[in-house]
Amino acid sequence: MTSSGKPLSEFELIKVFFKSKADAMDLSGAPAVTLGIGDDCALLATLAHEELAITSDMLVEGRHFFRDANPEWLGYKALAVNLSDLAAMGAKPQGFTLALALPHADTAWLESFSKGLFLAATEFSCPLLGGDTCQGPLNISITALGSTPKGSAIRRSSAKPGDQIWVSGTLGDARLTLAALRHEIGLSSDQLKIIESRLHQPSPRITLGIELRNLATAALDISDGLLGDLQHILNASHVDATVFLKNLPKSATLLKQSQMIQDQFAACGGDDYEICFTASAQNELPIKALSKKLGLALTCIGEIQSSTSTQSTITLIDWDGHKMNSVAASKFMQSFDHFA
Repeated sequence: MTSSGKPLSEFELIKVFFKSKADAMDLSGAPAVTLGIGDDCALLATLAHEELAITSDMLVEGRHFFRDANPEWLGYKALAVNLSDLAAMGAKPQGFTLALALPHADTAWLESFSKGLFLAATEFSCPLLGGDTCQGPLNISITALGSTPKGSAIRRSSAKPGDQIWVSGTLGDARLTLAALRHEIGLSSDQLKIIESRLHQPSPRITLGIELRNLATAALDISDGLLGDLQHILNASHVDATVFLKNLPKSATLLKQSQMIQDQFAACGGDDYEICFTASAQNELPIKALSKKLGLALTCIGEIQSSTSTQSTITLIDWDGHKMNSVAASKFMQSFDHFA
């Protein structure tokens, strides 16, 4: 509603909650933007020695978030999950567009949502460049743009036999939070408070991604579950992998759960938005030094091998050091699929 009590029009909504906040952003962190929100198109200056990285993600009410989700958290996460894709390729954020479908123009919801959105935009120097709004079921679609020096983007297709497999941060807390909210697992309010940001406000590893340009052979962000996402690297690189369950990094909160819950949530829980990457074993010491420099855990969880068939596979090693059979391993290989 406007101050006169009339419903907000589409253009008033854009001006009040998005354009005014975009105009107030300091664009010094994104010098490629020569024209931001407000025209038919935004303009970005391109450099001959750079490549543009582009990614899109959609968040749908009832599918990606609860109907009563905190709108500030939702705004932050909507941008963060896109920035996580940029991070996986070693790209520096340059800007983003927002397409937003709303059941109705709820000013309180919009104020909170835009607050979270611009909190992430400011934190990672990624300005809003434009977009669209319409009436409909709540749907948030963001396209983020980043840049890398030409030829330096980290792809999924360059993992090599002998490479080590690494993971940033810890895994499984987002899935544990979801389980608690669904009343599948009981957590105290204090335990939930410690980990809930991992689901609602994930941290895109932008700085890590940029630092990995000269260290990693392949990388991706973990959105649908570690082992399911790792499979994408293996398929693209035509290699196999061995992963040790006991090496999967877990938080103190997750470690209080049963061993099966710990391993399942870390291996295939999803919504972690950490980086899984491969690197030559010769880079182990530089990677450990990078971990110390960033204050971010980087854990080696396995190794890449030559593929022995036309289909790339993951061999799981259990806590006793034994190879898991296919039936036992299948419990950890599942990843999120919208159409499954």
